[in-house]
Amino acid sequence: MRIIDLSVALETGIASDPPMMAPKIQYQGHADTPDQITGFFPGMTNAELPEGEGWAVEWVQLSTHNGTHLDAPYHHHSTMDRALVPGGRPAITIDQVPLEWCFQPGVKLDFRHFADGYVVTPEDVEAELARIGHTLSPLEIVVVNTSAGAAYGNPEYLAKGCGMGRDATLYLLERGVRVTGTDAWSWDAPFIHTAQRYAETRDASIIWEGHRASMEIGYCHMEKLANLDQLPATEFKVSCFPFKIKAASAGFTRCVAILD
Repeated sequence: MRIIDLSVALETGIASDPPMMAPKIQYQGHADTPDQITGFFPGMTNAELPEGEGWAVEWVQLSTHNGTHLDAPYHHHSTMDRALVPGGRPAITIDQVPLEWCFQPGVKLDFRHFADGYVVTPEDVEAELARIGHTLSPLEIVVVNTSAGAAYGNPEYLAKGCGMGRDATLYLLERGVRVTGTDAWSWDAPFIHTAQRYAETRDASIIWEGHRASMEIGYCHMEKLANLDQLPATEFKVSCFPFKIKAASAGFTRCVAILD
């Protein structure tokens, strides 16, 4: 068995998110914390600790959408499944996501050749599935390898990669896919490119269109995946169980691919 880590590390000071959303991590080393231990034991001195050292600990300020994470349908809209149930139903939060969605065979679509900001169509998905010789099955986890993966942490990252359009997303969901993923910052095309299209067309339906497909059929997707270039097109499993945060719109995941 071979395991490929598909997750990025949480870091400060790199281009991983817009500045207002960037994670912050404060590190405390062993020399910083002896008092934190001795304070539990009245009369104890720091000299009584091994080499006078305390523990290492980190203080983290995060959004649930920092790092590699799984979006719940609740992130996309307050409702989901309008195509399945008359009027739809309330969108599920991350603690309500069925766990069986999160450990399934994987399929990789290689879209690294598409230009930054390109919006993927159903025809593009069909062509890639034909190229790799695969027919989708329900609950398979589909990950999209874009040009953003190679740029993670660099200043251009937030503008890199293609995005999955509404119709392309629905193409997957109508075939039973319920978890997808991308190595880009967003499942949709980068906002900087969408903003240009919106300025030209004033068509608000193009904004977050891949996310909003969840209003029709609820699904989860992962963002900021890593190492997708190391995956074959098929013949692997994906494990992406999210951290269980009550009523949250997303949860961190240590996503990995498992190959026999």
